[in-house]
Amino acid sequence: MALKEPEALKMKREIGLIGGVALVSGTMIGSGIFMSPKFVLAYAGSPGASLLIWALSGLVAIFAGLSYAELGTVISESGGDFIYILRIYGSCPAFFAAVTFILVMKPFGIAAMAICIAQYTLALFYTGCPPPQLLVKWVAAVAILVVATVNALNVQIAVRIQVVFLVAKVLALALMAIGGIVELTHSSSVIVDNLEVENAFRGTQWSLSTIGMAFYQALWSYAGWYNLNCVTEELQRPEVNLPRAVVIAISLVTGLYLLVNVSYLTVMTPMELMSSNAVAVTWGNKVLGSWGWIMSVAAALSAFGSLNGTFFSGGRVCFVAAREGHMPAILAMAHIHRLTPSPALIFTTIVSLLVLIPGDFQSIVNYFSFTAWFFYGITLSGLLYLKIKKPELHRPYKVPIILPVLVLIVAVFLVLAPIIDNPQIEYLYVTLFIASGAIAYVPFIHYQLCPGLLTKLTVFLQLFLEVAPAEKNL
Repeated sequence: MALKEPEALKMKREIGLIGGVALVSGTMIGSGIFMSPKFVLAYAGSPGASLLIWALSGLVAIFAGLSYAELGTVISESGGDFIYILRIYGSCPAFFAAVTFILVMKPFGIAAMAICIAQYTLALFYTGCPPPQLLVKWVAAVAILVVATVNALNVQIAVRIQVVFLVAKVLALALMAIGGIVELTHSSSVIVDNLEVENAFRGTQWSLSTIGMAFYQALWSYAGWYNLNCVTEELQRPEVNLPRAVVIAISLVTGLYLLVNVSYLTVMTPMELMSSNAVAVTWGNKVLGSWGWIMSVAAALSAFGSLNGTFFSGGRVCFVAAREGHMPAILAMAHIHRLTPSPALIFTTIVSLLVLIPGDFQSIVNYFSFTAWFFYGITLSGLLYLKIKKPELHRPYKVPIILPVLVLIVAVFLVLAPIIDNPQIEYLYVTLFIASGAIAYVPFIHYQLCPGLLTKLTVFLQLFLEVAPAEKNL
């Protein structure tokens, strides 16, 4: 007897404006502001240059976010960069984007955030020395598994966690900003030395490589400005809520980041900042005294909220790529009762745990940023193509063409500057990995070769995981 074809499921539009703001800003405010300031300062060479880089990074993020908002209203599908590259440039470039985002960018981002959670959690117990790396990796792995489980069980719970943790992390950053202002009123010698005009830019490193690396670290802290584009099909009234959420979220985050960095420099010397294993804890010990442990908890919770948001969007990219035939079919299915893309989330979890094994925070962020801005540049060039060649397309929201042009120039600089000024073999490895996608594209995507074993495995996993194919929610 022939089996009846299962009715396709649809993802629900359960994300409103508040949820959208929470997803964007809650993902942006995470591990970066508690880990990256020491690296930005080290690469920039001076407090003034580091603050300038933080401000410019916020400007780049909001320009890029608004450009992506236009793309999200023209191509109102989930999947972010992958779906935009697919619709504009075709299947082959989109496959390389899918492989990179699913196997490199999202897992690298998840691993970096999990390491931050682990380091700040363990800072409560290892006050005088850094915790053992093996223990850091184990705690990070537990954090990844917890967040993956929550996202696989219920969409609403994941969104609520994002909102709650956003409130908590904004309060924590506000506390740091207020603490810095209070310290500033004391006219301490630290802030005078760090930020006086004649001293602020002393020691600045002007090489292309160091400037590029400083932007890598700062822009990592803004990573998440694009996350709402990954879940457009689950966003209520995307033509209105997408640009509004981007503007509100990125403006909020940029202001907080600048205040927090000034606060860091108010109470710490550049050497103290660069040598600290947990910057927020060092700040807390100096300002809050015996209550300094609060900052360790706040930083860990902040990174947890960011990890939740990254998982929420990252699983959707894998889901959409599979739905378009660029990944195994099982990854394009949703749970028949919970309506969550659980196979895609499980796959993202496995890859993230593998990335976690050899990685450290600084190298993960550098490779993530190099790869990310390469594809951001491709996506932005696609927006320029649509603006010039297809002006007749319906655009519920439009940005001035100068914004994507400026961000595209930044993307080209960030990709080329470190390679030209200070070439490293690791960037060649990343490039070769992306190019190796051609080995899989030609037989499995272009010629649609699908071994019988893969079909049987898909059926087995579909029954085991209780999932079914899901339709687009337009």
